[in-house]
Amino acid sequence: MSKEVLKGSAMLNPVPVVLVTSKNKDNKVNVFTVGWIGTAATRPPMITVAIRKERLSYDYIKSTGEFVVNLPSKDMTKIVDFCGVRSGRDVDKIEKFNLELSPSEKISVPIIDACPIALECKVKSIIPLGSHDLFLAEILSVHVDKALIDAKGKIHYEKANLINYCHGEYYPMNQKSIGKFGFSVQKKKKTKK
Repeated sequence: MSKEVLKGSAMLNPVPVVLVTSKNKDNKVNVFTVGWIGTAATRPPMITVAIRKERLSYDYIKSTGEFVVNLPSKDMTKIVDFCGVRSGRDVDKIEKFNLELSPSEKISVPIIDACPIALECKVKSIIPLGSHDLFLAEILSVHVDKALIDAKGKIHYEKANLINYCHGEYYPMNQKSIGKFGFSVQKKKKTKK
């Protein structure tokens, strides 16, 4: 396989694309799109979100220390895109799209009802990086659409129709698994004769 060498670039793709809700001290709620997000730890459950300082949500999150990561479904792609290119300083995106909100359990920022999964987050630290600051936050509570949980308690993310972002374009999550964690070393089951 022949490869071209390019200059250093933020080229980790695909990434999940999410809608982040935040609230300022005057209880004004905003939503914006984030593609630079990731898991940082499992105990305690921690997440990282990279946010530009000029974003309105940057100010909201920095002042309150709270936000919700809402995982949107494929049918919300136009909303996701709009919330990524329009500022809450210019348009109330929640009102524009009639997004219904519900209260969180452990923080004051609401979740977006239309999103099948929502993570309530509390900021633990902010690391200045350059074009973005990295917000490290603990996930305090998770809301999951009951239709995604089977009788054994397994969450079926593939049924949520989640979307990914890849180098400027949105893609649906594949509905069919190509393997599971540990399958490459799993012992084959013996068949009875």
